[in-house]
Amino acid sequence: MILKTVMLVLFFAVMVGIGLYCSKHATDVNGFVLGGRSVGPWLTAFAYGTSYFSAVIFVGYAGQFGWKYGIASTWIGIGNAILGSMLAWVVLGRRTRIITQHFCSATMPEYFGARYQSNALKIGASIIVFIFLIPYTASLYNGLSRLFGMAFNIDYTVCIVLMAVLTGIYVIAGGYMATAINDFIQGIIMLIGIITVIAAVLKSNGGFLAAIDGLARIEDATASSTPGAFASFFGPDPVNLLGVVILTSLGTWGLPQMVQKFYAIKNETAIHKGTTISTIFAVVVSGGCYFLGGFGRLYSDKIDIASNGYDSVIPTMLEDLSPLLIGLVVILVLSASMSTLSSLVIASSSTLTIDVIKDNIVKDMSEKKQLLCIRILIVVFIAISAIIAIIQYKSSITFIAQLMGISWGALAGSFLAPFIYGLYWKKSTKAATWTCFIFGSGIMTLNLIARPVFPVILQSPINCGAFAMIMGLIIVPVVSLFTKKPDSDMVEAAFATYNRTHEVKASTALDD
Repeated sequence: MILKTVMLVLFFAVMVGIGLYCSKHATDVNGFVLGGRSVGPWLTAFAYGTSYFSAVIFVGYAGQFGWKYGIASTWIGIGNAILGSMLAWVVLGRRTRIITQHFCSATMPEYFGARYQSNALKIGASIIVFIFLIPYTASLYNGLSRLFGMAFNIDYTVCIVLMAVLTGIYVIAGGYMATAINDFIQGIIMLIGIITVIAAVLKSNGGFLAAIDGLARIEDATASSTPGAFASFFGPDPVNLLGVVILTSLGTWGLPQMVQKFYAIKNETAIHKGTTISTIFAVVVSGGCYFLGGFGRLYSDKIDIASNGYDSVIPTMLEDLSPLLIGLVVILVLSASMSTLSSLVIASSSTLTIDVIKDNIVKDMSEKKQLLCIRILIVVFIAISAIIAIIQYKSSITFIAQLMGISWGALAGSFLAPFIYGLYWKKSTKAATWTCFIFGSGIMTLNLIARPVFPVILQSPINCGAFAMIMGLIIVPVVSLFTKKPDSDMVEAAFATYNRTHEVKASTALDD
């Protein structure tokens, strides 16, 4: 217990110290929200990865989908690396950085407002962000509580207060730069931690081949009638597995806290390095989490899914590890959760301040007042999500994965299509964007309150979220063909920024 406590105290001290050190970078809105658009490749890539993967992945998704699909759940991690990380950087990174700087936008709603010339659209997008980031944030606390309870046997409320206060301190003090530096340190911990934990769990089951053999011998008629399905290439349910891959991979393209990382990229070199670094990070962390979760059924004699839910799978797998390894796991998941939480609260509070309060509620809002408002809203957002997390946990309303599925589905279903088309297609319209907003957030809200009316395959928030994203990619071009086109001068000026020329060294680019 002393060893685990010392590890935690050191971790918290470093996080808070960095926040205080970075306060000099958070003296204006651009510095607080985007780090002055001067963040290098390593910090940006790790900020992207650590915002992507949290306790929701490690405890919720890895446990649930590892149990359902066995070793095939590793495909989710591979999809996260290729589609959610590598292709996201290639398709979105450069264009996002260029056009958001052209529009002087610091948030995703601000980009929508400028790109589609609609203040109402900006306000609508910011409301969607604020509402649907709350259940995601609440799920972060829940996942962490399971491991804290296992390792320290302390009350769940203490876990939430501790994490909320410490995250709030370094985010409020240092803004995006503090978050980025802390994300880098937390990312290193996550990389080392997941590799070490996988090795320990496999060793405790006789090694990789013995663990695979044990998994192949497990049969569950309710999941699959095929012998050895949990050790097979595509698992017992490939169709629903594909839905999870789409939601957790393609979904990042429409999440404001993820896309906003591209706003802060420093230069072209940062794009190339960041793409490689974030992809490797995702392979190790996400692939490792789902790979680990795939062996959950080896512990089926200790796990009661009916009583304790899927969120108990990973903690049960880890409870017999050494105190040092359990301490490492707690810090691993704490790192993942705090990095994601800091990213979410900055995205939500900056959006509400810049896109709703500024100029709409408070006229001529100075930089100083904007910064104060963002910091106050960070406290409010953390407090609301913490209260919801406590209520959700004590009433056992739903699982972590379902909370995250609702949040990701609504945000990505609303934003993904209009954001991508806005970057690449001149004829994307305001009406099409509104239609996508209403459809994406509306279908996920209905899925939450009236799930039985949906077809069986869409009753899962995961599948419903994936459906919302795919439909958005169809809705935007179809509606755009029949609605008023945006101002041609504005669009041409925006797209012209992609064609600016720069002189570079021959070592960087060859002559024709």
